[in-house]
Amino acid sequence: MTSIDSTEAEPHIGTLNEGSLHAALKQLYSEPGDEFEVPLDRFVIDIRRPDLLIEIQTGSFGSMGKKLDHLLEQHKILLVYPIAVESYLNRENAKARKSPKRGSIYSLFGELVSIPTLLDHPNLTLDVVLVSVDKMQKHDPKARRGRGGWRTTDRVLREILERHRFQTATELLSLLPKNLPPVFTTADMAEAGTFDRDTARQIAYCFRALGFFDEVGRTKAGYNYCLAI
Repeated sequence: MTSIDSTEAEPHIGTLNEGSLHAALKQLYSEPGDEFEVPLDRFVIDIRRPDLLIEIQTGSFGSMGKKLDHLLEQHKILLVYPIAVESYLNRENAKARKSPKRGSIYSLFGELVSIPTLLDHPNLTLDVVLVSVDKMQKHDPKARRGRGGWRTTDRVLREILERHRFQTATELLSLLPKNLPPVFTTADMAEAGTFDRDTARQIAYCFRALGFFDEVGRTKAGYNYCLAI
């Protein structure tokens, strides 16, 4: 595991008002000679090398669709996506406390449903970075439909816990539970895995779009699937 202080970014790395987590990951992936915040066509690239574009995506994948569609035909792209598996809530005048909400590698599929078929592009590589973060929160009387609540203003990297690289879409199949029956439902996936049924549905949606799952019927328990490869 690697710990990174996001305040130690080298001065040549521009920020464009980016969040602390984004800045820390850009520092982690940067190498001497890299260019930062480079305009390319109508887009801005986080890190550019002669043979690679690196995009740090701390938000929704849906906003990346047009950018990836346009650039992947001519450029190799490494897409870096952090998932907070541990979060510590830092609120005004209060001691930091650990949030009960936890992400996992399977949280990835909540974003992949926006761009499932792009994952099969030979020029795209995906790095999923599991992290521990501090959530800096401020009380906002307008949050939660005007009833007041806490709004996250920044996420600060505490620690890198794991990194998973997927150079091809088929490598995502390694995340499936190993003991699935030949024909299975999303309920079977959730029971055999370490994720809930909503996540199983997201996985099935992505794998169907990629041609990894065949739909072979439907019962009261839901759609039946089998592996197509």
